Amino acid sequence: MLRMPRDLHLQMVAHCISGLPDEACGLLAGDPAEGTVARVYPTRNAAASARVYSVDSRDLLQADRDAERNGTQLIGVFHSHTHTDAYPSPTDVDQAPDPDWHYVVVSLRDTHPVVRSYRIAGGEIEEESVVVLGQQAHAGVAVTA
Repeated sequence: MLRMPRDLHLQMVAHCISGLPDEACGLLAGDPAEGTVARVYPTRNAAASARVYSVDSRDLLQADRDAERNGTQLIGVFHSHTHTDAYPSPTDVDQAPDPDWHYVVVSLRDTHPVVRSYRIAGGEIEEESVVVLGQQAHAGVAVTA
């Protein structure tokens, strides 16, 4: 399960929308044992593409250092799908280096963004719940107050 405060969830989705027409991406930091996001790091898509993403290496380094300074660590990555469902593509699966990370996909295909999170290990995809803390329910997202 991935837990995310409402303001960070909105920041992540806003970054994805602002990246259009290309895919947008970013990193998530928090406590890996709890699966709770403490910080969202919007990053540049080094691929500058509407079909694939690559987190800019300088942004990755800055996010990793900042997370460490704040007593957290990188626990996942998010990116948008501009034309498809919120489900990892074969390219996404191939680029999933850490089986302990949360892989969040924000689909912008329809009127309302759809956010889903996955664990990817050895090419196997397993969806996990996304809980937005302190918000009413949205499509594709479980919510607690």
